[in-house]
Amino acid sequence: MKAARVALVKPTQPQGRSRLAAWTLLLAGMAVAGTAQADDSSALTSLINDYRLAPASCEGQTSEELPPLAADPRLVLPVGRAGDLQQALSAVGYPMVNVQAISLSGPRDALAALKVLRESFCKVVLDPQFVDIGVNRQDREWRIVLARPLLAGRLGDWQAEGQKLLEQVNAMRGQARQCGTQSFAAAAPLAWNVTLGTTAETHSRAMANGNFFAHQDRDGRTPGDRAELAGYSGQRIGENIAAGLDTASKVLDGWLASPGHCANLMNPQFSELGAAYATDPKSDAGIYWTAVFGAP
Repeated sequence: MKAARVALVKPTQPQGRSRLAAWTLLLAGMAVAGTAQADDSSALTSLINDYRLAPASCEGQTSEELPPLAADPRLVLPVGRAGDLQQALSAVGYPMVNVQAISLSGPRDALAALKVLRESFCKVVLDPQFVDIGVNRQDREWRIVLARPLLAGRLGDWQAEGQKLLEQVNAMRGQARQCGTQSFAAAAPLAWNVTLGTTAETHSRAMANGNFFAHQDRDGRTPGDRAELAGYSGQRIGENIAAGLDTASKVLDGWLASPGHCANLMNPQFSELGAAYATDPKSDAGIYWTAVFGAP
């Protein structure tokens, strides 16, 4: 609103220093407004990620804890232009597979925009297939774009990638870490467990082929149930899952940014791990990951 009021000075055509001062004030007002809108765009991204991190109710169902979305400047598209999303993203070099754009009119700030998203677009915001986000705001017009890119990583078989994830987890466990409000000291490295690896691969395959994302499978079994059925005799089980990410390092980065997933990674009571991915091009996310933690 300040920028709009200052703009009314322009038709008076002030002379000399007065004109310079008026234009300086106008440009400053526009800069402040632009900065505030950019800040609100960043704030909305943070609020959406906080919403995804906490199990949330959406249309009668409770979502899983989801890793945060990565802000991608290529997804900051003009406000008020419907157009062809695929063409727009192709023009900026974003190799998308799935994309959803949400346009809002009226929210005065990021909190108000989040309220509308939670009430009317929770299924899109809580969709685990999306990994990137772009937010643009002009006055009270907003455009939120969520997308999943093409799988670009060259992956080995599930055992090789599971072992790679194990190596990265152990490197991460070697340092003290803060997971949300919990502080963890450095923890001992985890050992690979074949049975847990098979359990992880089975669940990743079930999610990919069944096109779902949850710790509980279609038969109602929990991670502990699946490990027991596979023959694992340990008494303590934990599980992390991820979707839409095409390298072990991206998966780990997402888990480290999520307090619950991070706590599993750092838990000193776990001593063994099995991890795997599975793909299905007909599924929404394309690729699904599971890491199963255990203690004999």
